[in-house]
Amino acid sequence: MDMRIRPATSADIPMIKEIAVATNMFGPDDTGFVDETIAGFLDGSLEHHRWLVGESDDGTVEGAAYYAPEPFSDRMWNLYFIAVSPKAQSSGVGGALVRRVESDLLECGSQQAQTLIVETSSTEQYARTRTFYPKHGFVEEARIRRFYGPDDDKVVFWKLLR
Repeated sequence: MDMRIRPATSADIPMIKEIAVATNMFGPDDTGFVDETIAGFLDGSLEHHRWLVGESDDGTVEGAAYYAPEPFSDRMWNLYFIAVSPKAQSSGVGGALVRRVESDLLECGSQQAQTLIVETSSTEQYARTRTFYPKHGFVEEARIRRFYGPDDDKVVFWKLLR
């Protein structure tokens, strides 16, 4: 699939929300953060916060990524959101988004960005996700037991930016 990665616009918000719900990452009532963070990204009020979308040849948004500096850390960034439309999964969209995030952070220079983390769930629903990150150079750095619930740990992946 040919993919164009570009900064998100306000027109992308409905599709990003649709992808978040279709992938079961969030319920329909839990996607308000998309509006808030894209608005802050576009107007500059959320300094250094960035949204990207992966767009197919026909202009359909197939995936999105949101990343920002991790507060109280030393040049660490967090990939807070990355999702690919179910029909486009395993087509390279997610990998293209991760590569673009890394490229953008490398362009910032080592004085602003040295590491990238991403967090996910330990449930079976996210098993494919937990295999995706190591394929893209991330290592499992931490596991916080019972973070999301009794049988749902937070799994943190880490990558050194070079």
